[in-house]
Amino acid sequence: MNIGIFDSGIGGMTLLHQAMLMMPREKYIFYADTDHVPYGTKSREQVISYVDAVIRFMADHDCKAVVIACNTATAVAAEQMRRKYVGLPIIGIEPAVKPAVAESEGKRVLVVATPLTVHEKKLQNLVKRVDDEHLVDLLELPCLVRFAERGEFVSDEVTAYLEKQLSAFDLEKYGELVLGCTHFNFFKDTFRKLMPPGTHMIDGSQGTVRQLMRILGEKGALADRDADECLRWEAYKNDISVRYFESGREILDADRLNMFHNLHERLEKMRCL
Repeated sequence: MNIGIFDSGIGGMTLLHQAMLMMPREKYIFYADTDHVPYGTKSREQVISYVDAVIRFMADHDCKAVVIACNTATAVAAEQMRRKYVGLPIIGIEPAVKPAVAESEGKRVLVVATPLTVHEKKLQNLVKRVDDEHLVDLLELPCLVRFAERGEFVSDEVTAYLEKQLSAFDLEKYGELVLGCTHFNFFKDTFRKLMPPGTHMIDGSQGTVRQLMRILGEKGALADRDADECLRWEAYKNDISVRYFESGREILDADRLNMFHNLHERLEKMRCL
């Protein structure tokens, strides 16, 4: 059986990459809903409809669990989908606000995300629950998803955009940067240049994969793996089973598949920052 992982676009590759590192014996289906990207600027009703269609697709393709690798889709649709697809584990991702606040040591925490994620009650309630000292600030970065979807990860335009958006904050006061959209992991090198030295960047991918592993383990559905396989990308990257889809269309073209390979290589580079 497969593990299904999906996002509105390539951002979910962040979580797929982490899952492949931690669970190299599993079989994966990755689904980028490119016909509807980005989710973060759509209405709640549209996003719920898109997510429903993707999960139906995953259920029809022998998936033993589905990971919503999109903070926006998780915030808007995860609970409703769990009620609808009873018996199919549905794991969502959320901005890593709680660990960021715990590690902040009194410095401020900046959470960057899509507009819909920022304005959803799920994130606002999370911040209220864990931010007793009122250290967290939220920042919408709607254009960053568009940069990612066209493969523009490092450019003068990307840098200028982030500089402008971050200029409203006294960055020296911040010790934690929470990447609250999976697309944003592709830009860690530019964030690293713009944030003060020593700023800790964190996202929810690793925690989400741990939750997935826990749930599959409890169901006896976790593929066996050797302890030393974890986090050794170069050793196992060519042996892991993944099928890639774009809005239901399987990608078989060699050039398109090579694009996904290159995205994995960039994510591995960003993981080491």
